[in-house]
Amino acid sequence: MTRLSARALLDLVLDDGSFVSWDGAVTPVAASRDTPRYAAERQAAARDSGVDESIITGRGRIRGRDVAVVAGEFAFLAGSIGVAAAERLVASVERATAERLPLLAAPSSGGTRMQEGAMAFVQMIKITQAVVAHKRAGLPYLVYLRDPTTGGVFASWGSLGHVTAAEPGARVGFLGPRVYRALYGQDFPSHVQTAENLVDKGLIDTVIGPEHLADLAERVLGLISDAAGPATADPGPPPAGTALDVDSASAQTDAWTSVQRTRRDTRPHLRDLLGVAAHDVLPLNGTGAGESHPGLLLAFAGFGRASCVLLGQDREGQESDRPLGPDALRQARRGIRLADELGLPLVTVIDTPGAALTVEAEEGGLAGEIARSLADLVAMDAPTVALLLGQGSGGGALALAAADRVLAAEHSWLSPLSPEGASSIVHRDTDHAPDMARAQGIGAVELAEQGIVDLVVAERPDAADERDAFCRRVGAALEWELLTLARLDREQRLAQRHARYRTLGLPGD
Repeated sequence: MTRLSARALLDLVLDDGSFVSWDGAVTPVAASRDTPRYAAERQAAARDSGVDESIITGRGRIRGRDVAVVAGEFAFLAGSIGVAAAERLVASVERATAERLPLLAAPSSGGTRMQEGAMAFVQMIKITQAVVAHKRAGLPYLVYLRDPTTGGVFASWGSLGHVTAAEPGARVGFLGPRVYRALYGQDFPSHVQTAENLVDKGLIDTVIGPEHLADLAERVLGLISDAAGPATADPGPPPAGTALDVDSASAQTDAWTSVQRTRRDTRPHLRDLLGVAAHDVLPLNGTGAGESHPGLLLAFAGFGRASCVLLGQDREGQESDRPLGPDALRQARRGIRLADELGLPLVTVIDTPGAALTVEAEEGGLAGEIARSLADLVAMDAPTVALLLGQGSGGGALALAAADRVLAAEHSWLSPLSPEGASSIVHRDTDHAPDMARAQGIGAVELAEQGIVDLVVAERPDAADERDAFCRRVGAALEWELLTLARLDREQRLAQRHARYRTLGLPGD
């Protein structure tokens, strides 16, 4: 592959003439490490690369949006990070934070600069500290991993992005192949440290060529900035087809009939909803920690005038041999953290026949992940909306159900177990599943009457028979709820969330 220099990459990504360098004088090397040989190496690197250190920084614009940028230059001592490079990088991150700028990082590095030893190694702590402070300030941090990105760089600022993309074919990893060969006497498997494999393993979000990086950055930054707009937008009245009591027929809908309707193969699922009712959908991938589940979708998305982080259960990805497990909930928790760090509203979509009931799920900490998901949701600063789209069985459903507002499709349901599971506990058979569905108050209208659901979206008479119209009603309801929540004072909204769950089920509620 032809390796772009740091400056060539910025010329490609930034608007013409917009780049302004932030690079000042290079921090001197500590006298104890500045050997004649190392000084000569730096001089040769500067001559050959055309830059004075392995990091270049500054600000510019991407499609008219102001951004700060830090980029690694591999031609300068393999992009290695010593004290001078780290100081330049940290100073730029801190400046981006102070000036309230989103930050695009494009590392290309072999890792720590060996000539500077332990002091260079611990610079990764300083860099991480600056990046964390930037993210805590609610500012976007986007990462583009270039060929190669390895060692301490990948293990610090290369792995902290809100969104992380990589160059096609890029070698990305922690362990250097040369080191592996020296330790174990054999070659490291060549496919492991590829950008494409990292996507497959749920470690990064996507692989794109550098010519598409500006498009990606524009989409992400646009969705994030657009989310601030609804605070002043008038949501108007609730959209048509939504109410606590949809109509007299709804209130009489048999719960078991609703359960059966949610199990129809033709019922709209999450991807149908996004395809019909959402715009600017930008899928993300995995947990960032080596896990990804096809039944859990994480994305940025827009519904009308409102943008959000969306995480939802896609029933098409929940095959009988791969139900939702702890990995899916860890993926969901990444979405919760993403929304909270960026101050974006979160929409969760619930549609699951139930989480995995297996030895692997037990030993993998399923119960703990349900608990931690709930803990993350109730503690969120950002506004939250939950949507019951279809089946809502067990702890896998409950894990995404805690929210400021809860919407439900007319025939959706929420239950501690499937009706069959409840029947097996109470009656020691599954024959009484219809009776259990009716007795437990699991249907959407009943949930609304109990204060668990706030808004019911009509099905006329069944979402499976009117896919597009139903999805548009749901999209309109989500937009309305997001716009309404955006107008609430933060303290008021958090107090209402606490009161909502503190009083559920009490007399008089």
